[in-house]
Amino acid sequence: MAMDAAEIEQLIKAALPDAQVEIRDLAGDGDHFAATVISSAFKGKTRVQQHQIVYAAFKGEMGGKLHALALQTSAPQ
Repeated sequence: MAMDAAEIEQLIKAALPDAQVEIRDLAGDGDHFAATVISSAFKGKTRVQQHQIVYAAFKGEMGGKLHALALQTSAPQ
């Protein structure tokens, strides 16, 4: 069973409580999502490090229960 947008948002917010999260279903199939995540935890981190923090929130479900997630991450301005 695939993850839905609400579950994706919950997992990200559990790992990054201050995060502003926006989830979009890219293909309308509940299998390909895009997420914009803004968190102070990203300050001073490279884009790769920011993405690793978000992917870690899924506890190994990337590529399985969550098939595809395009990420845009940043620290608050």
